[in-house]
Amino acid sequence: MLGGDDIDYSLQFQLYLQTKMLNPYYPPEVSAQCTIVNFIVTEQGLEEQLLADVVNKEKAELEQKRQQLVKNQNDYQVQISRLEEELLNALQEAVPETILDNTPLIEKLDETKTTSNVIE
Repeated sequence: MLGGDDIDYSLQFQLYLQTKMLNPYYPPEVSAQCTIVNFIVTEQGLEEQLLADVVNKEKAELEQKRQQLVKNQNDYQVQISRLEEELLNALQEAVPETILDNTPLIEKLDETKTTSNVIE
């Protein structure tokens, strides 16, 4: 749409927009129809990429191990978030008068605590 009217366009048409805004906001309907690329590079991010390339050339097994550790850490974060959400839902659904008698809730608390300690 251009000015509120539908217009015909070529399938080879491409439009590139560039901004110097640090964190531009695009409405969901725009984001769903475009590819947004963030080219902002921090010094620390660039340093990590270069270090990973050097380590990968010198000792590939160390880089693979590091990537596996990063993946595990991300998986643990997702697991903890899921457990916290489940626990909050269980607490929300519990009746306040009988919260100490709610065996499934107490078991869920214990499971969350144990899992959290293992991950930590």
